[in-house]
Amino acid sequence: MKIHWLRLLGLGLALWMGAGAAQALTPADALALVAGETDDRITTLNRLATAADERASVLIQAMADESVRVVGERVLIVQGDGALDAVTGERVAAVPEEAEDVMINNRLRSAMETALAGMQLVGADAARQREAASSLQRNAFDEPDASQLPLIDKALAADIDPQARQTLELARAAVLLASEDEAQRLQAAQKLGEARQAIVRPLLLQRLETEESAPVQGALKASLAALDRSLAISSALGQAFTGVSLGSILLLAALGLAITYGLMGVINMAHGELIMIGAYATWLVQSFFREALPQWFDWYLLVAMPLAFIASALVGAAMERTVIRFLYGRPLETLLATWGISLVLMQGVRSLFGAQNVGVENPSWMSGGVTLMGNLSLPWNRIIIIGFAVAVLVGVTLLIGKTRLGLFVRGVTQNRPIASCMGVNTARIDTYAFALGSGIAGLAGCALSQIGNVGPDLGQNYIVDSFMVVVLGGVGQIAGTVYAALGLGILNKFLEGWAGAVLAKIAVLVFIIVFIQKRPQGIFAMKGRSAEA
Repeated sequence: MKIHWLRLLGLGLALWMGAGAAQALTPADALALVAGETDDRITTLNRLATAADERASVLIQAMADESVRVVGERVLIVQGDGALDAVTGERVAAVPEEAEDVMINNRLRSAMETALAGMQLVGADAARQREAASSLQRNAFDEPDASQLPLIDKALAADIDPQARQTLELARAAVLLASEDEAQRLQAAQKLGEARQAIVRPLLLQRLETEESAPVQGALKASLAALDRSLAISSALGQAFTGVSLGSILLLAALGLAITYGLMGVINMAHGELIMIGAYATWLVQSFFREALPQWFDWYLLVAMPLAFIASALVGAAMERTVIRFLYGRPLETLLATWGISLVLMQGVRSLFGAQNVGVENPSWMSGGVTLMGNLSLPWNRIIIIGFAVAVLVGVTLLIGKTRLGLFVRGVTQNRPIASCMGVNTARIDTYAFALGSGIAGLAGCALSQIGNVGPDLGQNYIVDSFMVVVLGGVGQIAGTVYAALGLGILNKFLEGWAGAVLAKIAVLVFIIVFIQKRPQGIFAMKGRSAEA
């Protein structure tokens, strides 16, 4: 009995050592990897990449770095002035003069990139796994090869990021689509059709041209039809989202103007520069956090938003107190005066910060996006700006409709003499209302800084659009401003996809002109004494 157990123990030890030896890099494997026919070298490469052998991994990486030399039947990895034996790990003091370089063609280099990507998948962080999976997918789509399957299957068997797993499954389907087995091709065609990603369409079309099997051809056509429907839907949704995003930006830019122009009747041509001041205030806060509080950099926007509001509101209040209060009821002079102020503000910013644009960096929580339907990506910064615009709109609506200040503003704009007789300090309310509209413009600048560069001419890009939104929505009507901003944003983006950016702008302008001709009061007509005056 004792001898029986000893024999079993010896047999298990022999099997364990044999398994370890099978996984270890052998001299024959090393030579087959660095010399010979390309097909044989790629086969050896993929086999070694799937084996859990550290020396094989080091050799493959060294080949990619072009630091491998061959001396007879010995493979050396160059390290500084010396080298290491790729098989034994023995240190070599100096690389022999007769050592030869390893020849690597483009096909082998591509295979090495695939192998390295597969080796780096297991145990890496999510971002690295996605990057490696994308590399595997790209190579599988470009040059599908059955020898890639073990590497992909090994990665799929591990615990990896869900997005990386989805990418690898597409890579596996792309390889199987070139298989000689009809059942595998059929399954792959169906799998690729379920992906709903534009990247698989050329692969399906290419395979359809050469496929001879009727069932596989049917599956390819069905997958292409489903893919085209999905792409059309996602394209329409993407344009709608972009339009809503543009509409939210127009809403933020026009909301302050809806107060200063719509409610107060002031044609403020410096409104764009108030947006610019908010953007520069955001940039200054970002710069302070980067230098003084780098550990809190991701939260600089929480400080930048109120400061952008305050900075623009103070400038607006100063404008109203020093210039605009003397020009109420004289629209042409107000227009000229505010246009002059806009030039002064732009030149002041150029003198302080320079004429070049400055960049505002998104916090990490605003980076990236959400992927829907396979190929529809919604950036987080755009999503958050839409939410921010909704929050500002709700805040302004509540302020105008539910607070004492809002009551005074509505009273002064509808009938100034009666409001004054009731004891309302109309001059102070004018300043408060103008500062409120200017502060909202500053919030718009804070939001705009998250989707583009900040420069002295930033506000000039939005002043005309802001006036169009206010006039189209109905002067003094915040609800009309919302409808006009979203409508113009969506209309503009859909027309851009059909006719281009320039023609889309022209078409939108023509539409507004025709609409105002037919309905001068805008979407919503003003009610009350101000409308009757």
